[in-house]
Amino acid sequence: MSEQQGTEGQGSEQHGSEGTEHYFTARPAGDGERRPLEVRLADRQVTVETAGGIFSPGGLDKATAVLLETVPAPLPTGTLLDLGCGWGPLALTLGLSSPEADVWAVDVNERALDLTRRNAAALGCDRVRAVRPEDGPEAPLDLIWSNPPIRVGKAAVHAILATWLPRLAPTGEAWLVVGKNLGADSLARWITDELGLVVTREASKKGFRVLRVTRQS
Repeated sequence: MSEQQGTEGQGSEQHGSEGTEHYFTARPAGDGERRPLEVRLADRQVTVETAGGIFSPGGLDKATAVLLETVPAPLPTGTLLDLGCGWGPLALTLGLSSPEADVWAVDVNERALDLTRRNAAALGCDRVRAVRPEDGPEAPLDLIWSNPPIRVGKAAVHAILATWLPRLAPTGEAWLVVGKNLGADSLARWITDELGLVVTREASKKGFRVLRVTRQS
C-alpha cells in the first residue's frame, strides 16, 4: 500500500487552510502544538485536541459534517473503520455511538494518529485503535465511513478504495462523502464497474454526494 493510502479530506479550498501537506507526509513539519477544540459528536458536546499539519484542524469540515448528518446509526458491534481519520471525528463518533464495537482509525499521518489516540482515550473510547494502513484490520469490515482524499488524484484514490472496499463483509456497508464537482458520480461508476460493488446515492447536499456501497442491492 502506498503512503498516500488512508489520508482524509477533499481539499483545502473546501475544508480548511492547512494546504495539502497532510495528504503526503507521515510526519508533517507544521505547527504540532496541540490545542483544544469543542465540537459536537454523537449528539454530545465534547472537547478534543487538534494541531497543525493534519486535515481540518480548525473543526469539523463540511464534507464530514454532511456525512455524519446522513449516515444511519452504526452497528452496536462488529468491525468498523474510519478510513482517513485525521484528528478522529468519524472514529470518535463510532466509538461513542458503539462502545462494544471494534473501531479502527486509519491514516498515514502520524500526528493525526496520535491525536486520534489521545482523543479516544480522553472520551473513554477504549476500543478505538488508530493505526497506519498497513497495520489495519484484515477481518471483514461491517462498516466503513470515509471522506476520501480526492485531491491526491484519481489513481491514488482508486488504489485506496480498491484496498479497503473489497474487505466489506457480505452484509457490510461503506459510506463515502465526495464533492459533486470533484467527480462523485464518476467515482461511483468506477466502484461499480471495477470493484463489482453496488453504489447508491443516499444524499446530495451542500455540494457533496453521500454514497452507500454494498455487495448487493
